[in-house]
Amino acid sequence: MKTRSHTLRKGLLSLLLLLGLTFALRLEAQTDAMFTKYMFNSLTFNPAYAGSKEHMSMALIHRSQWLGVQGGPNTQSFTLHTPFKGFDRIGIGGSIVNQNVGTSHMVSANLSYAYRIRLGQNAKAGTIAVGMQGGVTNWRANLKNLDVYNTMDEAFSEEFPSYWLPNFGFGVYYYSKYFFLGGSVPNLLEHDLRELNLTTEKYARTARHYYLSIGGAIPVNGDDLIIKPMVLVKSAALFSGMKNEEDPFKNYGSPTEFNVDLSILFREVLWVGAAFRSSVQAFTGTSSYDSMDVWASYRLNNGMVVGLAYDYTLTELQKPSKASFEVMLGYEFDFKTEKAYSPRYF
Repeated sequence: MKTRSHTLRKGLLSLLLLLGLTFALRLEAQTDAMFTKYMFNSLTFNPAYAGSKEHMSMALIHRSQWLGVQGGPNTQSFTLHTPFKGFDRIGIGGSIVNQNVGTSHMVSANLSYAYRIRLGQNAKAGTIAVGMQGGVTNWRANLKNLDVYNTMDEAFSEEFPSYWLPNFGFGVYYYSKYFFLGGSVPNLLEHDLRELNLTTEKYARTARHYYLSIGGAIPVNGDDLIIKPMVLVKSAALFSGMKNEEDPFKNYGSPTEFNVDLSILFREVLWVGAAFRSSVQAFTGTSSYDSMDVWASYRLNNGMVVGLAYDYTLTELQKPSKASFEVMLGYEFDFKTEKAYSPRYF
């Protein structure tokens, strides 16, 4: 048993080291969907999350960003995951994300698989999961709706460009009853959205995103009152200070976004929280405050979960739009059994 425990710890450290090295790679421009209530659809960015609740879990989230701004992001996500019956080390799941931004429209569908290893006999010891996912994204744009100044611009010569973009990703997720740590790269492949022709270079591409999440649960009054701090970091441009001197047109990148969240769970039923979203530019250290957020969710006796989130804009977009909002509907299958046996907070 001692040898097995030592091997598992060594494996855990190796996985975390590998994840750290992965985060040191060059990152690029952000295109992945953003959610305030990301803790309810974590499977969209980390396949290792599949099956982690020890029962089937489902969530549907709608987000309307920058209300009042024409063409502002409008996003929906659906996630479903569960342990694989008869194989308690395996978790499976699927996710669909639909996103409209301006004239572009993206629909992504992924299937996830996670292999989970318990590090001990009780919930405090925790579990480490390694996950993989594979799927496809359809990206298309309705350029016909744009008011183009130069009608001869070849970049807008195609009215309805559409691309099918296959992809795969991986993630690592460690969790116990009172702590979690995860890291993932949900889409490893980058795709060019424009091709070269004889006269001009049309330059647009999808970007590889990197996620790091960490959080805890602090009991204040047993399981009746739990304080939950959480942080999510998302980046596609840790090295955005690197420039293409030969062709400045190809410079791209975005600040590293982070969400700092503090919430309170009352009697495992009512969950309320507040968050601060901001970003930091690699190398320069400059930041850009994005929003202050408040949210709440409530679990019904039948296992259904309903939730709302409101973001107050802190950027210059505050002039045309002061807010974004989300609504969430979920269902925790076999919730009563899980609650009586071993409450889960993540």
